[in-house]
Amino acid sequence: MTRHKPGGSGRGARVAEQIHHDLAEMIRGELKDPRVGLVTVTGVDLTADYAYATVWFSVFPGDEQTVANTLEGLQRAAGFLRSQLFRRVRIHTTPQLRFAHDPSVERGASMSALIDQANAVQGKD
Repeated sequence: MTRHKPGGSGRGARVAEQIHHDLAEMIRGELKDPRVGLVTVTGVDLTADYAYATVWFSVFPGDEQTVANTLEGLQRAAGFLRSQLFRRVRIHTTPQLRFAHDPSVERGASMSALIDQANAVQGKD
């Protein structure tokens, strides 16, 4: 899911979606950093002036150490990713990339486990 602040044009949402798509492809195929493993880009928040893009990601496994290592690797690769993004997306300003962990995937998995556990208990009654 790509996010763009409401009130902007449809073009901003399309640019955010293109950045999302291209970054996901580059992270998967072009990054050689061993700290960046199974990363999924879950969304991109793009400022109205395209100066900054917050890139939301999830990683497997989602433990604190893996998240911290992945965040470090992505921040280290931000300049490379931005330069590659400049070549792929034709906009007047290539945004600075900021990475943030998206805990919603882990939260959803834990909620699903709780539901399964409750159903198993209810099934025994």
